Amino acid sequence: MARKRVILELGTGNDLHGGDYTKAALRAVQDALHHSSLMMLRSLGIDSKTQMFVEVTIGVQQPDRVDTEAVKASLPHGIVTVKAVKGGLDVIDPDRGDNAVIASAAVAVRLELP
Repeated sequence: MARKRVILELGTGNDLHGGDYTKAALRAVQDALHHSSLMMLRSLGIDSKTQMFVEVTIGVQQPDRVDTEAVKASLPHGIVTVKAVKGGLDVIDPDRGDNAVIASAAVAVRLELP
């Protein structure tokens, strides 16, 4: 059976003063999750721990600074994979040397379907 995407949720998150890419990524994922409900999966009797595949893509300006394991640990259900890619936005305050980090998250759920 092929894994087919059945849910796609998008979110944004930020760390306005700390320049913390992981914090911004975690907030983006939580934003996406709070727009979603797994009612369909429950109605179909799908075990979200073993039959649901969750693919998270985080977009930030410095992807290597995202702790993908921390992001993975924040997901409550499914078999989770996380990747960080170039995206998002850094907004530098040159007067204070402060970096506001804005992250984008795409959370896709796939099921094995015929």
